[in-house]
Amino acid sequence: MFLASLAAAGAVTRPLLEESARREVLRDARLMMEAASAVRTYTIDHIAPHFAARADVFLPQSVPAFAATETINSLRREYPEYSYKEATLNPTNPRNRTADWEADVVNRFRQLPQQPEIVAERDALQGRALYIARPIQVNHPACMQCHGAPSAAPPAMLRIYGEANGFGWRQGEIVGAQIVSVPMDVPLRQARATFTTFMVSLSAVFAAFFVVLNLMLGWLILRPVRLLARSADRISTGDFSEKEFDERRADEIGILGGSFNRMRRSLEKAMQMIAMESRL
Repeated sequence: MFLASLAAAGAVTRPLLEESARREVLRDARLMMEAASAVRTYTIDHIAPHFAARADVFLPQSVPAFAATETINSLRREYPEYSYKEATLNPTNPRNRTADWEADVVNRFRQLPQQPEIVAERDALQGRALYIARPIQVNHPACMQCHGAPSAAPPAMLRIYGEANGFGWRQGEIVGAQIVSVPMDVPLRQARATFTTFMVSLSAVFAAFFVVLNLMLGWLILRPVRLLARSADRISTGDFSEKEFDERRADEIGILGGSFNRMRRSLEKAMQMIAMESRL
């Protein structure tokens, strides 16, 4: 029964732990996504305005996508399994250009502009990967200064990135997606570690309970029954020297012992009467 219960607990617990680990990884991915969004907002509101009026000065650090990517890359030193990318169909910075699967995600947002988030899995070179994506939409007027027409862009920016990419964006257009990706072996590894700890702990509890239960059964049940069996064997041969069973117990063994003692007395008296009649 213990082994069957252990197997049933394992069968039920493992998928629950895997789902719990997946939710935990998604929560961490969302925290990373919120951190990137906060950096983007701060850069747009507080950093970019200081450089907007100076066409002779351009710092990539004043670009929201660059600031968010660099900040999350610093964060990834503690969480190397996670990756973050501002995947853009027509980026100024070539490192932000979408891969094929990222382009599919961006196009899905363009087809369904009301969808705030996509959570899905995909096949990567390292195996299955879990990702969370949110659309990048041109909502701030400052974006159009650098991504509208090349003639309106800061000359310092054109010297760094050129005029071939990152222009022609339209207000309200979804141009890319923020994507946080993590390999599926991360939640599975967490689930396996938790599952192993749980099963070892449960096995230890079952083993301790099994030992204690056997000791209790041996001392409270089997030992008194063996005493009764030994007394019954001796009495069956006419040996009434065995002391009576202790009747102070309030359980079924005590009731059985009391009945056995009465039977023994009756049998002993009957044997005595037979012996007296035989002498007469």
